[in-house]
Amino acid sequence: MNKDGVPPLSVAEDRIQNAIRDAGGGAFLILTFGSLMGLRDNTMMTNMVSTLSTFNPVCFHLGARPIYWYGIMVALAFLAGVLHLTWLARKTGRPETAGSDIGFWLMLSGVIGGRVAYIMANYRDYLADPWTIIRVDQGGLIFYGGFIGAMMAGIIYSRVKREPFLVFSDYVITALPLAHALGRLGCFLNGCCYGSITLLPWRVFVNGTPRHPVQLYEALLGLMVYGVLLWAYGRVKIPGRVLAVYLMLYPVGRFIVEFWRGDPRQHGFGLTVAQNISLVLFAAGVALWFLAPVFARHGRTKPVAG
Repeated sequence: MNKDGVPPLSVAEDRIQNAIRDAGGGAFLILTFGSLMGLRDNTMMTNMVSTLSTFNPVCFHLGARPIYWYGIMVALAFLAGVLHLTWLARKTGRPETAGSDIGFWLMLSGVIGGRVAYIMANYRDYLADPWTIIRVDQGGLIFYGGFIGAMMAGIIYSRVKREPFLVFSDYVITALPLAHALGRLGCFLNGCCYGSITLLPWRVFVNGTPRHPVQLYEALLGLMVYGVLLWAYGRVKIPGRVLAVYLMLYPVGRFIVEFWRGDPRQHGFGLTVAQNISLVLFAAGVALWFLAPVFARHGRTKPVAG
């Protein structure tokens, strides 16, 4: 047993681990996704996934400056969100520039909100080295903090553009789970937000300890929610109900995934903070689903008067 109470690797597993330890984040990601998607019956795939160890979170160097996988995936998440909103704008008669305009402000406010929440939760780590506060490229964002920040920016943006907030939110919320899924892949490649100890066949190793790949669980959750929102957007006619669908789906998945998180978590009322927020957002989603018709009847979804 090691210090975490996990049985030691076999000689064969240890040799595989040493051989592919430096394979890189891309290979690590492909192998693990292969296991999660049902390839774990393949002995070679299972062994490779089960014995992969930690890898370098740096993708490459630009001169002497390291470029981290996390920063790359956040940039890709932003790009994917903008492309999605631009595509959806064409289908709904919005200006083609809507995706980039909205995406910029929501991304900026989301990163700021996520970073502020992370610093508040880990402020002791930044007292010794305050300059690391701005190193977002190395990781350190809390999703619900980013969600709240982006929601506040969305309210302001919709008011400035004189667009009903529920109509606006139904449009932009469809991009969120796609961008979030890519962001979670960044967490996975960065080695943060890791899972609890497990010996399941699709386990991954973090600093030598086998853990749940919770980042991939949540990435898959995001892609599933994305598919549901795309289906709902063209079919649900009452403004606000697409947002309500998101609020009823993602928080449930996040609540469950939290039970498998292994990184330090803050708790309250016997649950993690994220689980408490998930319960609140789920309740808000249920309430919005039933209140959206009321808002529509009372003109809450009409353009704001100038």
